[in-house]
Amino acid sequence: MTPNLKGSLFMMGSMAAFTLNDTVVKLLAEDLPLFQIVFLRGLLTTVMLTATVAAFGKLSFRIPRGDRGKLALRTLFEIIAMVTFLTALVNMQIANATAILSALPLAVTLGALLFFREPVGWRRLSAICVGAFGVLLIVQPGAAGFNIYSLLALITVVLVAGRDLVTRSFSDGLPSMTIAVVTALAICLFGGVMSVTEEWVRPSATHFALLTLASCFIIGGYVFSILVMRVGEVAVTAPFRYTSLVFALVLGWVFFAEFPNALALTGGAIVVATGVFTLIRERQVKDG
Repeated sequence: MTPNLKGSLFMMGSMAAFTLNDTVVKLLAEDLPLFQIVFLRGLLTTVMLTATVAAFGKLSFRIPRGDRGKLALRTLFEIIAMVTFLTALVNMQIANATAILSALPLAVTLGALLFFREPVGWRRLSAICVGAFGVLLIVQPGAAGFNIYSLLALITVVLVAGRDLVTRSFSDGLPSMTIAVVTALAICLFGGVMSVTEEWVRPSATHFALLTLASCFIIGGYVFSILVMRVGEVAVTAPFRYTSLVFALVLGWVFFAEFPNALALTGGAIVVATGVFTLIRERQVKDG
């Protein structure tokens, strides 16, 4: 597989994992305080991820000097983005929150053009813009529907774009698994500190099962999101971020009875077509 094909698959895996995690967190938020969820999920995630990485002999905290400040900045972006998006998520339909976040392909692609001088051809940029139109069909924005939670989701777009661009600037000497472990630990500690401001609720066995499931999904999301920024061109992999909308539409329907209307379904079809076009175009470029 070409680096671009690998990056596209990593992106789809990341979107599936994050959207499944979002679904579980939204279910848990019906019974548990948000930061209690963040802390418990972060604790389980840190333990499982560290144990897995250590078992394969890949656990290392040797961070190149030039990457230390970047890692701190990436972690800060990750924490703030987590707070803004989860706050929006528990107060919005999952498809709408995810759709706003899907403005990321354009933001990240333009950022890669500005900061890394990565080439962005008219076909790739057109695919991103068409996908953005599909997003609008799903969101169907209007004055009545735009509120503070929509604004938080938009702020998340800026934060995650910054996180991804910082990730792309890391040297090859910084292992991806080290980034994932540091991220999980930082979010766990932040959640623990913030949870003291909430009244804790005793989790049931079902809650712990869901927390464990969310931890597995978030690990997959962390790892794939890091790998995708270190493999392939941003302009090729970015449109596959739109696949999160398809996952969100299906999961919102199944778990929360959030039924998409005809426009939303049309938007989802456009999103899928955008990803398929980009993948076919990449293979044509390779074969040519």
